[in-house]
Amino acid sequence: MTATLTRPPLAAATPTAAVGALRARGLRVSAARRLVLEALYSSEGPVSADDIAGGLHGQLPPSDLASVYRNLDTLETVGLVQHVHLGHGPGLYALTGRHRGWAVCEACGSCMTLGAAIAAEVREAVERATGFDAHFSHFPIVGVCAGCRDGGSRHAHS
Repeated sequence: MTATLTRPPLAAATPTAAVGALRARGLRVSAARRLVLEALYSSEGPVSADDIAGGLHGQLPPSDLASVYRNLDTLETVGLVQHVHLGHGPGLYALTGRHRGWAVCEACGSCMTLGAAIAAEVREAVERATGFDAHFSHFPIVGVCAGCRDGGSRHAHS
């Protein structure tokens, strides 16, 4: 099992701020790295390395997959990006600080972002009940969304 490494997030609200923060840490900001940053900042949520390399469905120029992975690894190391697993698909990448966690429906596969307040409430409830300081940034909370629950379309999964 892969576990999230704990490192302080790198605060950068825009791609320009991210470039500045990376340079302040002595990192080079190549065209390939800028492309990865643009992809992460323009996406609504977590994206796969394949999606980034493919140009986010025509939004950006395509790039080399190995280069995308190298840049994502560097960006994760400095705390700008987090690697997450949402369901059974490939690992996804998201900017740190934008999301505190996710909930995924096991029936329809929809993904809901947990804001900071919701994630904090869930963490506090888990800690009160068990003494465990839980984090929901790497793996999602899995369950059934309101639409599937109310619509009765829950599917059995093994």
